[in-house]
Amino acid sequence: MDIEIKNSLQALQNNRLILYPTDTVWGLGCDATCEKSVSEIYKVKNRISSKSLIILVQDIEMLKTYIPKVSDQLIKFVNEAEKPTTVIYSNPIGLPKNMIAEDGTVAIRIPKSEFCKQLLQEFGKPIVSTSANVSGEITPQCFSEISEKIIEKVDYVVNTDRDLKNGKPSTIVKLLEDGSLEIIRS
Repeated sequence: MDIEIKNSLQALQNNRLILYPTDTVWGLGCDATCEKSVSEIYKVKNRISSKSLIILVQDIEMLKTYIPKVSDQLIKFVNEAEKPTTVIYSNPIGLPKNMIAEDGTVAIRIPKSEFCKQLLQEFGKPIVSTSANVSGEITPQCFSEISEKIIEKVDYVVNTDRDLKNGKPSTIVKLLEDGSLEIIRS
């Protein structure tokens, strides 16, 4: 796994796109703080920019860099979630405009996969995580279902966990102004 982390890290540091296994499905990724790289993800997916992308962060400390007000209640919820859970936050800071939805929100997840955690730790910045498919097409359940059109357009394809079949997108919840959570996708 070390060589895969090294190669992925090199691609991310050079504002390139990667195809990598996450704690949900195989994802297209890039430096979430680089507007140019994020734009490339939209092009590869043929996705309209008003439909925002999910970001992975290493931990609560990295989350607080982009979402300064994170309640203890939310931290407890995220830490106790059994299933991978993405939270939609309002008023993010330090992210390019094309990472922020039209309503001023951003979707962020702290992954549980060892590969993602190690990559995030080494990279030190958030990474885009969006399903490895053209927008509107079926989300691939494993690496073998990823379209060649996608594979050809990335700069590095991780060579690990290719037989893994997680296949389920994360739960998505939205943090409301009153601190409560609304389930968007379970």
